[in-house]
Amino acid sequence: MPLKSSYPVLMTRDVAIVADFYRTRFGFETTFEADWYVSLRRDTWELAVLNCDHETIPAGHRGRAATGILLNLEVDDVDAEYQRLVVDGSLTPTLDIRTEDFGQRHFIIEGPDGVLIDVITNTEPTSEYATSYQ
Repeated sequence: MPLKSSYPVLMTRDVAIVADFYRTRFGFETTFEADWYVSLRRDTWELAVLNCDHETIPAGHRGRAATGILLNLEVDDVDAEYQRLVVDGSLTPTLDIRTEDFGQRHFIIEGPDGVLIDVITNTEPTSEYATSYQ
């Protein structure tokens, strides 16, 4: 099966607020917009937001807003993003910025729909984790 595209679709109760969050905080641009669905793109990366009650969702699954999701956004300079989003911005981290032994410097914030967003810059892992990479 040739794969042409793959991207997350966040099911939410408030499409407009969630889409605006990703546009204003992370620079995504709208490629399609309806009151029930918004398709977003930034460079080659795509993200969509869908009303969790929409009829295109199978009846037994409607009304389930996104939960248990951690969306990773890798950036060149996580410290600059922390400064922009947390220190200068209005966001409160659910995990404050830190460097992990497994090779990441990151912080986690929560989107307006409860989705966790892990903003990451890769770092050199400690020797304990270096052999885990392929």
